[in-house]
Amino acid sequence: MNLAEILKDSSYKLSQFTVAEIEQLEETITLKPTKTGEVPYTICLVRQKPIKLTPEEVIRQLYLRVLTGRLDYPLSRIQVEYGVNFGREVKRADIVVMDKSRSNTVYILVEVKKPKLKDGKDQLRSYCNGTGAPIAVWTNGEQISYYHRKDPNYFEDLSDLPNVNQTLADILQIKFTLEDLIAKDKLVKENKSLKELIEEMEDEVLANAGVDVFEELFKLIFTKLYDEWYSGQGNRRKTRSLEFRNTGQTESDLKTKIQDLFDKAKQKWEGVFSSDAKITLTPSHLAVCISSLENVKLFNSNLDVVDEAFEYLINQSSKGDKGQYFTPRYVIDMCVKMLNPQEEEYMIDTAAGSSGFPVHTIFHVWRQILVDEGIEASHLFSLEEKPPRCKEYVEAKVFAIDFDEKAVRVARTLNLIAGDGETNVLHLNTLDYEMWEEVTKQEDWQDIYSAGFKRLKRLRPNRSSDYREFQFDILMANPPFAGDIKEPRMISRYDLAKKPDGKWQTKVGRDILFIERNLDFLKPGGRMAIVLPQGRFNNSSDKNIRDFIAERCRILAVVGLHGNTFKPHTGTKTSVLFVQKWNDDPKLGALCPRRDDYNIFLQRCKSLARIIRGRKST
Repeated sequence: MNLAEILKDSSYKLSQFTVAEIEQLEETITLKPTKTGEVPYTICLVRQKPIKLTPEEVIRQLYLRVLTGRLDYPLSRIQVEYGVNFGREVKRADIVVMDKSRSNTVYILVEVKKPKLKDGKDQLRSYCNGTGAPIAVWTNGEQISYYHRKDPNYFEDLSDLPNVNQTLADILQIKFTLEDLIAKDKLVKENKSLKELIEEMEDEVLANAGVDVFEELFKLIFTKLYDEWYSGQGNRRKTRSLEFRNTGQTESDLKTKIQDLFDKAKQKWEGVFSSDAKITLTPSHLAVCISSLENVKLFNSNLDVVDEAFEYLINQSSKGDKGQYFTPRYVIDMCVKMLNPQEEEYMIDTAAGSSGFPVHTIFHVWRQILVDEGIEASHLFSLEEKPPRCKEYVEAKVFAIDFDEKAVRVARTLNLIAGDGETNVLHLNTLDYEMWEEVTKQEDWQDIYSAGFKRLKRLRPNRSSDYREFQFDILMANPPFAGDIKEPRMISRYDLAKKPDGKWQTKVGRDILFIERNLDFLKPGGRMAIVLPQGRFNNSSDKNIRDFIAERCRILAVVGLHGNTFKPHTGTKTSVLFVQKWNDDPKLGALCPRRDDYNIFLQRCKSLARIIRGRKST
């Protein structure tokens, strides 16, 4: 008996199969006598037992030969009558090919029981959603359709199936460039923030993933930044396909691709992750995260998209319990505009967090450079190649220090990107400068921070042996509001820690010591903006602090911030103090000579909306 006889009067045909495939199956047919006549049987390639050859079973057995003969999938990866759970009901998928690395995950799903395309596709949709299979096939032996399941409601046509050595990407040959990403940016199309997408991933995947959420999301954002950055260099934008995408690979293949990209990012931007750092999300969890992030454009004019996301992650993982809360970007912009840093000036943030003040200072000066060179900044300002002066400014003039290791790594990432691989972000305790000599001798610390620290040391007056004083033109900082310093060794280094009788206090507010420490970082005539609790300006007990500042600085301005500025992290009322250090050195000429009488700009923000929009409050 031949197959044509079995398929007679059915909706199934043989035109999709080769003569050899048909002959191979026909050679296995055996006839079993029954009361109604002889019935054809064959030994199933997968089940290895006699199976009755109905018309649909003929198509299944032939398609098993396609999978094993044409596409080289091993029988060990193929199952038939695969159980798909729908609540309490279990339905059977005709053929499935399992993932090569995860034997319990379906990679390709084949439907042959429904000889009509509409019925077959509906069945495929149901089974694919039940198994998560990315590839689906329907055939009745005459017609055949291949699909890529892009989401539960959308199946995209494929031209063919990948063989055992290919991925779906090889079949799709998708070319998704940076220009495509700009056009399809999810944050614009869906009116969402990266922070909101991260919250969704936490709820849906990461909460039960058994990983350090900060670390894993940091790795993914870091990797995607590299992918976008690399495409933005030179003439690659129109031609290079972005790699941070799920283009139909198996979940294990996708993880391999993303890990390779992460390794390249680590090599380009050293000192953020260890050389042996790995993505520890499971392949399935990673696939969900990639799908959430792949259409998000991280680079824009000032990196504020990724900046906001990093701040959220750090606040979630470490910052709130240390009394340090990140400065809203509209407050940073106000400080940068009021101090107006210049290309020739040295700038530092001594409590940098994720480096908001340094990064916005960089962009402020870069815009000056572009104007000077007659170059127009685009919406991809932070990504595009810039004049050498821009990199030289970041490398030589901008510094940041923070004692929180996670914040330092985030800050280094943003600065490494801005500085094309160079940064002066240092992991140090600003207040405990007496210990710097010991910390900076550690080999692991030197491997990461030595280059930036060498540049910082050059800014000491007369190359002094200690690290008390420096010669910065500009300092901007939002030091921790909460927490007292109680170590006598540290307290004894600060004049503001003395009582009126000259004895040392037993504990001193952290922000109080930052005031004195920051002024030591400034050269005569240097300018500072510092965020402080409002009480430092009002409390009678803090008069000595105000006298200390007035003795050493010209008070330029005090801007009272709205009470909600740092909510939900803290309701502490704050103000920004702007000062310029008195110049008692006649060699420096007219740069802020000491005066007894001068004007001070005072302002209070009554509405958050007003400061956000950059308007004056009254």
